[in-house]
Amino acid sequence: MKKQQSVDKLTRQREAAKSLRSGSSSSPQFTKWYRDTEIAIERIFGTQSRNLTDFQAVSFSLSVWTSSTMDAEWHEAFLRGLEHAEAVLSSMIDEIEEYGGDEDTAELEPDRLSLIEKLCLRFHAAARQLQSRRAGRTTITIEDEYDTQDLLLAILRLHFDDIREEEWTPSYAGAASRVDFLLKAEQIVIEVKKTRASMTAKKLGEELIIDRARYEMHPECKILVCFVYDPEGRIGNPVGIERDLESHGGKLKVRVIIAPKT
Repeated sequence: MKKQQSVDKLTRQREAAKSLRSGSSSSPQFTKWYRDTEIAIERIFGTQSRNLTDFQAVSFSLSVWTSSTMDAEWHEAFLRGLEHAEAVLSSMIDEIEEYGGDEDTAELEPDRLSLIEKLCLRFHAAARQLQSRRAGRTTITIEDEYDTQDLLLAILRLHFDDIREEEWTPSYAGAASRVDFLLKAEQIVIEVKKTRASMTAKKLGEELIIDRARYEMHPECKILVCFVYDPEGRIGNPVGIERDLESHGGKLKVRVIIAPKT
């Protein structure tokens, strides 16, 4: 789907949400709108994209209620859900218009990025599977950041041909840094981290902010993917941190993926 087609489709779905305000989440009109919107997001961004997850996370009903809950309260929750969905769709439209690229390449970028997101989100499943080898054979145990990098690199090599390891980035604030993986043809940098006992959510955020500033000066980095492997669930609000760190005024497109989300 081309850039303008994607924008037009999401705009139609956003405007269509306004006509649902007098109805309810159980109406056939809402059911059709919700399914059509899901399909549009899947076709544009991919089935494993953050965009689809964000839309599916929107609630159109009350999370807590009692026998005395009034119909008006249900309707207010429904309206809040529609407003939230409209805001999410507006954000997606802005994303396409700002980062979508040229018409000939607009539909390719989400596919590559969606693939990387999918691999990161399923990384934990692969790591667990390695612990179940037959006859007690030795295996790799993901104990630190280096183990995480090794396994992710092996997975990436199944899908990408030219992966540059530890490419030097330009100096930032008087120091030089090394990226983990540069997908050269795709101009995507993947920064890998693994949470540890001493890593707080604040410290993680500070590290990623510095990484983002460094990679903005990298001549071959158009997209920065920060994969944070969190098998122990140390990060209390992963979705909130992802959104906060992705929201910035720079030109570099940033994706933050914290997984698994326990």
